[in-house]
Amino acid sequence: MPLTGIESVAERLRLIRIVSQQRRYHGRPTPLLPSKPEIISVLTDVVGLLYPRHFGPPGLTPDETDAHVLRMLGSVRQRLRQQVEREWHLSESHPGQAGSSHAAVVAAGFVDSLVRIRDLHDTDIAAAYAGDPSAKSLDEIVFCFPGVSAILHHRIAHELYRLGAPMTARIMAEYSHSVTGIDIHPGARIGPAFFADHGTGVVIGETSVIGRNVRIYQQVTLGAKRFEADESGALVKGQPRHPVIEDDVVIYAGAAILGRITIGRGSVIGGGVWLTEGVPPGTAVTQAKPQLSVVALRQA
Repeated sequence: MPLTGIESVAERLRLIRIVSQQRRYHGRPTPLLPSKPEIISVLTDVVGLLYPRHFGPPGLTPDETDAHVLRMLGSVRQRLRQQVEREWHLSESHPGQAGSSHAAVVAAGFVDSLVRIRDLHDTDIAAAYAGDPSAKSLDEIVFCFPGVSAILHHRIAHELYRLGAPMTARIMAEYSHSVTGIDIHPGARIGPAFFADHGTGVVIGETSVIGRNVRIYQQVTLGAKRFEADESGALVKGQPRHPVIEDDVVIYAGAAILGRITIGRGSVIGGGVWLTEGVPPGTAVTQAKPQLSVVALRQA
C-alpha cells in the first residue's frame, strides 16, 4: 500500500536519521542523549540550594531550609549522575562499562564543590555591591544583576567542565547566555570578586584566565586572535588562545582583547580599545581622542 504524504515524509526523515546516526556513532548502538531540559533543571535547583531564601520554593521558612537543601543535594547528585553517564557514552573513546563509575565520581565531586562555589560567589556579590553605586542592597544584587547571575552559572558549569563533563557544562553555560546576554565558556578560569557591570554582550573565551577583583563592562570581548590549523586544515583544539587578565584590572565597555596576551595587574583598558598585544602592570590604554566636526544646518 503506497505511503501517504505524511507517511512518506516520516519515512524519509527516518532514513536520514539512520544515516546520520551511523556517521556520528560509527556503527555503535545509538546511545541515549543527555536531556537539555533536565540539565537546565539541575542548574536551577543548584542555584536554589545555594541561595534557598532567594531562589528556593516560595514561602520557604527558616525552619524548612536545612531539610530542603539536604533533599535537593541528593536529587541533584542523582539526576546529574544520570546526565553525565549519558554524556560519557557519546564518546567513542570511552568504554561503556566505565560510564557509571565516572558519572558517580563527577556527581559526588560536584556536590563536594558547592561549598567552595558558594564562598567564591559571595565575593562576586560583594564586588558588585562595592563597584556599583546604584546597588541598594546585597539582596537586590542577588535578585537583579545579570552579571552576578551569569558568574554564578559559570562557577557551577566550570566545576563540571573541570571534573570531566564538558557537554553538560556547555549546556548550562549556553542556557545562562540565553537568559543573561553574557557568554562565558565553562572552561574559562575566573578568580574571586569578579564583576560584569551591565554585562550585555560580554564574551569570555574557553582558555581565558582572569585574576582576582577584575571588573568588566558591557560588550567586552576576551577572544582569540586566530585559530591554528593542523596539516589537514582541521582546527587545533585545546590550545591556549585567549587572554590572561591579572588581578585588579578594569576593562571598559566595547573593548576587545584578543589572543594569548597578558594584561598586567592594576591596568585599565578604555572603552572601544582593540588590543592584540599585552601590557605591563599599571598600564592605562585608551583610544586617541576623536576629532568632532560641528556644522550648523541651514534652516529652511
